[in-house]
This record gives sequence, C-alpha cells and structure tokens, in this order.
Amino acid sequence: MNIALLAGTHSGCGKTSVMLALLQAMQQAGLSVASFKTGPDFLDPLWHQAVTGKASYNVDTQMVGLADSLRQLQTATSDYALIEGVMGLFDGRTGVGEAGSSLDLARVLGASVLLVVDVSGMSGSVVPLVQGFCQSAKAKGVTIAGIVANRVGSAYHAELIKTFLAEHEQPPLVAWLEKNAPVLPERHLGLVMPEAADVPDFSAAFHVDIDLLTTVFTEFSGDSVSALPVTGLLKGKQIAIARDAVCCFIYPANVDWLRAEGAKLVFFSPLAGELVPENSDALWLAGGYPELYAEQLSQSATWASLQAFIEADKPVLAECGGMMLLGQELIDIEARAWTMAGILPFSVRMQPRLVSLGYRELTAGARGHEFHYSKRYNDETLPPCFELERGDNGVTYKNLRAAYIHWYFPSHPETVAQWFLKAC
Repeated sequence: MNIALLAGTHSGCGKTSVMLALLQAMQQAGLSVASFKTGPDFLDPLWHQAVTGKASYNVDTQMVGLADSLRQLQTATSDYALIEGVMGLFDGRTGVGEAGSSLDLARVLGASVLLVVDVSGMSGSVVPLVQGFCQSAKAKGVTIAGIVANRVGSAYHAELIKTFLAEHEQPPLVAWLEKNAPVLPERHLGLVMPEAADVPDFSAAFHVDIDLLTTVFTEFSGDSVSALPVTGLLKGKQIAIARDAVCCFIYPANVDWLRAEGAKLVFFSPLAGELVPENSDALWLAGGYPELYAEQLSQSATWASLQAFIEADKPVLAECGGMMLLGQELIDIEARAWTMAGILPFSVRMQPRLVSLGYRELTAGARGHEFHYSKRYNDETLPPCFELERGDNGVTYKNLRAAYIHWYFPSHPETVAQWFLKAC
C-alpha cells in the first residue's frame, strides 16, 4: 500500500474540500483508496465515508497512539491510503511544539506530504511560502512531495503557480481547486453532518494530474504491530448503542473493538423514539448534535425505557451529546428550554463560544477528547465518575458514567471494558 498525508499551511486553507476532491478524482480514475483523519475529529471522517462508502479511521500520535494508528493502516485493503491532516502542518496539540501535529504523524509513519496552499491573492509569493515549509519539514525528517493550490482564480493563475514552483525547484503543482468551487457548509463544531447526497461534485472545479499524484505517495513500511489483545471481558454481552443523527459521534475503531471483544451490538435511535433494546446488558449513549433536534427529542418515547434501564443498575456510558440527553432541560442558543429525559438533576445550556477543547487521559490510561459548546448546571449533588488532571470529570448515578469526553476505547481495553461491566 502507498501512503500520503494531505496537510495544510493553516486551518481554513481548504484541506477538507481538497481531500474530498482528491478522493473523488482517485475513485473516478479507478484507484482503490482508503481515507484516514489525523486527530480526534468525527465530522471529517464522515465526509470521507460519504465519498468512498467506507469507514474512515482516525490516526494520530496522541489519542489513537502510534501502535493503533499502525494497526488501522495495516488492516486497510486499498492500494492507496490518504490521510487528511489537522490544522496547519506544524501545529501540535498544545500550540507549543509539534507533538500531535500532522508533521509528527507523517514522520512516524514515513508518509510524504501533499501540502494545500491557499493561493488567493498571490502568485510568485507562493515560492518563499512553500520553500519555508519544505525546509522546515525536511529538518524534521519529512518530505513535502507535492502542492495543491486552493482558491485559484483561473487557469492562467494556476499556470503561474506551476511555473514559479518549477523555476525555483520546489515540489510540483499536483492539483488545483478553483476559487468558485462548491463550499462545504459549516456550523459551530465545524462541518455539518454529511449525507452521501450532500457531498458536492468537485470534478468540474478540480484539476489534477493523476499520474503525478500517484508519485507523491510512498510505500507504507511501518513496523508490524500485533492485533490488539482481546480481554474477553465482554464476550457474550449485549451492548445497546444509540446511533442516529443525534448520537453520531462514534469512532469506527470503538465499534470494531467491541465486536472483537465478543460483544453483541444492537443499535437504536432516541431521535426516532425507539426503546432501549430488550435483553441488553449495557448501554452506550454516543455524542452528537442534540441541540439541532431538541424539539423532536423533547417528545421522544425513548426516555421511559432509558430511565428503567438506568434504575435497574445496568452499566451506561454517556458521552457529551449522549450525556446531554439525560438531564432535565437542554437550553438552546436562543434560550429556548426543551425537556429531555429528566433522569439526572442537571440542565445543559448552549454557549456562544467554545467551552472546552483538548485531549484527555485517565491515570489508568484510557484516552479521549473533549470539544463542546455547552455547559452543565445544577449537577452538584452528583459525584464525579472520572479523575482527570484537566477536563470534565463528569457525573455518576447508580451504574451510569456521564461526561463531556469522547473516549477512544482501544486506548485502554481493560479500563473501558470495566465501564460496561460494573458500578462506578
């Protein structure tokens, strides 16, 4: 398999649009390609999947970790693997240093980089910009092998960029996307939820040299990693998973891990008012966008069965949006209050600005990510369910764990398995 990482000079340079355009072009050229996403993002992989029809997995050096990133790549069956980066090429998890950056991942995977550059308002100035990125990356052991120009004004503009790069012996212009290309819709957490029918067709606005593109990829030669050890703790357990437009933030690797552990997975939709599946031993309420469906959720027929499940002292893991369903009210950004399940005493209020962002890790080793625009109120009577140096320690009630954190289950199988087995 051949591998490349699509990085950008900065956030907002158009990586995701270019990524989707590349996936479309490669598929139209008959190339077999698997997609991946650097970091903990949920939405970009869903857009990838809407194009390829295949799950897109997260890979990084922080939450997923090198070992599991290698596993994901080694199990891919495509001829090419294209990884979408995060933020700018050199931007790390803390804002200081490169740990967790796209560069960090490219280095440890031995992947070459395809750099997206927003060339609006420039021509010759692209040279020192690209030159600086190439020199800095090379000093860290990473090769930038090609350039994709975004927001290009015309074919003549693209030819200027191509010529300037060639004359100054910089990486070649592999592809370019017109400034009037389709734009992906956004909302406060980033891109909106995609459906296959919603993905724009970039082909008329995207110009790519497929033969040149394939030369950017390098043969993947990562160290062989054994399969994730199976604890066997969940064998034969039936785990109910809330999965719909509300509860949609589900890492594919989490589902794979639960199945590898021998759990039987059954899915249901709180948005559709479906009951918690009968005979379930544990429940996972995944995160998502409950605020977008608050009115519909306020009338959901799911809540009585959910309360009965929790009161029966069965294990429940509720993450972010899934946690928000359990409170008394969800107060939206327009200050409208919507009744939720009413199982726990807190209420949740949407905020105009980002409340919390960052990787989270338990001392036991389980890793996850926190990213939300809401706050939880009136939860003082509930004890915390986690002990974190930073981030939301959540709340617990009976055998329920509820917090803003989205957990990456394979990061520590023994710990996560216990969440579906025993009391807090």
